[in-house]
Amino acid sequence: MDRLWSWGRPATVREVVDDLQQQRAVAYTTVTTVADILHTKGWLRRDKVGRAWVYEPTCTREEYTARLMHQALDTTSDRAGALLRFIDRISEDEATALLAALEQVKARDAQ
Repeated sequence: MDRLWSWGRPATVREVVDDLQQQRAVAYTTVTTVADILHTKGWLRRDKVGRAWVYEPTCTREEYTARLMHQALDTTSDRAGALLRFIDRISEDEATALLAALEQVKARDAQ
């Protein structure tokens, strides 16, 4: 997913394997299996180009992160408590970004 997000374009398994192998050995079949699982889960879409599948993410990195955050919140009956604990651990820059995002939502909802 990281490669596809950073490239910003669809790619084949071979392209991903070739890029990953610059850092560590990885089997083509392993990347194919992971891509297939991510496709089945709805995180990747694929199209056949010639004999190869070309994969691309179904959401942005930010949308993916937001989904994970919602899933985490769904595991507790005390959402306010979980959010408070989360906020207690974020940096000042992250808090500033959070406040700015809340203001944007507030302004959007006021329209």
